[in-house]
Amino acid sequence: MKQITLVVLAFVAFLNTNAQAKKYAKTITEDELKQHLNYIAGPECEGRGTGTPGIAKAAAYIENQFKNFGLQPGFNADYQMSYNLVQDSITNGTITIDDKLYSINDDFSAFFRTNTNQQIDKATVIYLGFGIKDDKWNDYINKNVTGKIVIVDEGEPMLNDTTFVLSGSKKKSDWSAANYNKKAQAAKDAGAIALFIIPKKYAKAQNWPARRSGMTPEYKIEKDALNRYLINESIVKALQNGIMPDPGADFDKKVTLNFNKTFFTTKASNVIGVVAGSDKKEEYLIITAHMDHLGKRGDVIYYGADDDGSGTCAVIEMANAFAEAKKNGKGPRRTVVFMTVSGEEMGLLGSGYYANHPAFAMDKTTCNLNIDMIGRIGSDYLKGENDSLNYVYVIGDDKLSSDLRPINEKANKQTKLKLDYRYNDPNDKNRFYYRSDHYNFAEKGVPIIFYFDGVHADYHKPTDTPEKINYDLYAKRTKLVFYTAWEMANRDEMLKRDIPLQ
Repeated sequence: MKQITLVVLAFVAFLNTNAQAKKYAKTITEDELKQHLNYIAGPECEGRGTGTPGIAKAAAYIENQFKNFGLQPGFNADYQMSYNLVQDSITNGTITIDDKLYSINDDFSAFFRTNTNQQIDKATVIYLGFGIKDDKWNDYINKNVTGKIVIVDEGEPMLNDTTFVLSGSKKKSDWSAANYNKKAQAAKDAGAIALFIIPKKYAKAQNWPARRSGMTPEYKIEKDALNRYLINESIVKALQNGIMPDPGADFDKKVTLNFNKTFFTTKASNVIGVVAGSDKKEEYLIITAHMDHLGKRGDVIYYGADDDGSGTCAVIEMANAFAEAKKNGKGPRRTVVFMTVSGEEMGLLGSGYYANHPAFAMDKTTCNLNIDMIGRIGSDYLKGENDSLNYVYVIGDDKLSSDLRPINEKANKQTKLKLDYRYNDPNDKNRFYYRSDHYNFAEKGVPIIFYFDGVHADYHKPTDTPEKINYDLYAKRTKLVFYTAWEMANRDEMLKRDIPLQ
């Protein structure tokens, strides 16, 4: 009898929770989504380029919405988690050999994010083949490089004619930044003062990197790295009249180098609002979308209504729904964190900053639900696939936790969307699983689901505007995420982490 009573009570609790979820899902409306999106993807926010006044306006708008809903600030006492972005700009760069001057971008190129200001006067240059040092290959045996410039070939040798040394596979990775870093670290550890890399193909001057880099989070800048430079064929020929020495031999001629750059620093931020949980408030569910887009190019605004104004405004609406439930005494058991991040279009910068400086413990974060483009119909469905007005791509629900798919599919009983899993395929050439903010959480072991509508003709174009959004479908997709979030925030256990990271 006792067991039957417990089953009945659990069923009644389920019905009550389900009814509450439906009640607060009704607060998510097409009109409110449209109202938010007309501002976020409107002319005033100027395309929301990270580090620009436009995204600052969008962030202020989102913060005000969170405040008005009654959300708590999510970063200490603030709603905005700020981080520094750095842009370096080359002021000059020259290499001198036999009184002949070689210029930056014409004859050699500097690595922006690792290189610092440097002056070298008549240094010896030593050639070390591929310049690799590890447990499988060592170009540094019995070589003295202290105080010298090390010059190396791009690429990697093959080990035993089966695998390449650095990549560990039959596929070489000559242009891998990681490989450059390994070569630079080996040279630094051996006492070199700079690294020259000879690329396999010498680019024409106009194809060398520009004098100004993109924005980089300050925390990502490698400290005390060895300066490295890609050198053109003319410099190689000048060093020893076009004749390459044997590996380990010094070039006959000395090199004088001058390299200078300046730094510009600006701030970016993620906006974080919190609906505190009840009995499981020390466990967290994080719902994200990126509020940035491509900004302005000249006078042309890249509005980014779908990418990712749609996700941003979905986060705003869900924050309101959970806040209303909280006000009415029906709040979530776990703390629900609503976060709109910046810098996604520049390389998942804002979510990367959060993942490395989390405001809430990652091991206590049950899941990240990430929304990036849910307001339009993608190209595949526009070609005539069935359910073109009733689908959403679900990505990552077969990774990290076996709990993910059953919960999301259960939530979908309320919305009855077609859940399209095609981009879960490990062989997906688009690699969407790795291309939005959820992946920074996945790398830390947090289970994720990524909701997506697919690429369309206006993707990353100025024509991605609010009037092209399908608001009925947009609202339905938002409600799917809400129902999934509601279940995750209120279930007895955190999600299992029982699938290895892919």
